[in-house]
Amino acid sequence: MRVLISGASIAGPVLAYWLTRFGHEVTVVERAPQPRKTGGHSVDLWRPALDIVERMGLLSAVRQRSITTERTLAYRPGVRRPASIDNTKIFTAVSDRHLEIMRDDLSEIFYDATRDTTEYVFADSLASISESGDVTFEHGRPRRFDLVIGADGLHSTVRRLAFGPESRFTDWVGAYLAVASVPRDMARDGVIIAHFDVGRTAMMYTAPHLQDARVLFLFRTERPLDYHHRDADRQKTLLREHFAGHVPRWLAELDQTPSFYFDSITQVRLDTWSRGRVALVGDAGLSPGPAIGASTSLAVLSAYVLAGQLAEAAGDHVRAYAAYQSELEEFVQRSRAFARGMAKTLLPSNRLGLSLLVNGTELATRLPSGMTRWLATLNSGGVRLFDTFPVRDYQPPTP
Repeated sequence: MRVLISGASIAGPVLAYWLTRFGHEVTVVERAPQPRKTGGHSVDLWRPALDIVERMGLLSAVRQRSITTERTLAYRPGVRRPASIDNTKIFTAVSDRHLEIMRDDLSEIFYDATRDTTEYVFADSLASISESGDVTFEHGRPRRFDLVIGADGLHSTVRRLAFGPESRFTDWVGAYLAVASVPRDMARDGVIIAHFDVGRTAMMYTAPHLQDARVLFLFRTERPLDYHHRDADRQKTLLREHFAGHVPRWLAELDQTPSFYFDSITQVRLDTWSRGRVALVGDAGLSPGPAIGASTSLAVLSAYVLAGQLAEAAGDHVRAYAAYQSELEEFVQRSRAFARGMAKTLLPSNRLGLSLLVNGTELATRLPSGMTRWLATLNSGGVRLFDTFPVRDYQPPTP
């Protein structure tokens, strides 16, 4: 089959890898003029995603670019001594298999693994999709595909064309996320500098292979903010307003940052992840919320499961799409519930919640490792959720 994928970040290249491996002809269209290699934040790969990465033969490459932040120094207003949190102990308790990597590094690894077997079309985007698979582009010539897959993120063009306006399917969780690139000498290798306050959190970190440092901002608001998702100047103004008096030196870097990202923490909720020849993977259709719901691992997992179901169904997309949603739907719902709880935890609404977050986390990492892991196992629906999904070994049907 000829398959068109919109989006060349994470889910798109992973899906392209497995579809070509199962014998399909794949084209990936990406709005950006080239593979994105600047900015972004660190992402977590939990057991299911790492199992898939290993099956792709890319585990060594991912490990080489993974980052390690052994400790978090957590500051909060009115307390002079920062809490010292052992990150390694937290991740060991939460997961038996976990790596952290910069999102742009992971995207580059997946792109490099697929560029020789997949047609990539950059600096273009879809303009229309017909029920028969005829597709028009903003710049390129019209073409026909058997299937069209949206892997183009929270503001998916494919979802808008096939399902309708974004506002019908997105559910804002009450918070926002921003990431900025700042000079490397502002951060320390292996250490996250975090400033917690009621309703807002800012963290800075770097890694040995990075030429800069990254600042991550999270904050809560009572009602949605008024801005366009491509208006960076307006987004920076909003960020300064909500972090006024909190991290002034970090905010001062916004005027000259070479890379900036800002978006709402939003979940995507659809009754069905497919319509006709069109299906959605990753944040385009399943988003539990960036930064709080393991959306990157879910992007890898959803792409793998969709390709596997298409293989088992011998290209019968109606049967494959239904099986794809059936296999993942409960896990996605649990991920969304976890993300909402995580948003409340990371952005407490009062001083008591703030104290419990910082002091409680520090105390947990001072316990013996065995006890920390035991406490984590009591919450398999929460912190250990992302280790619980079994990754099947898909095989095409025997001719």
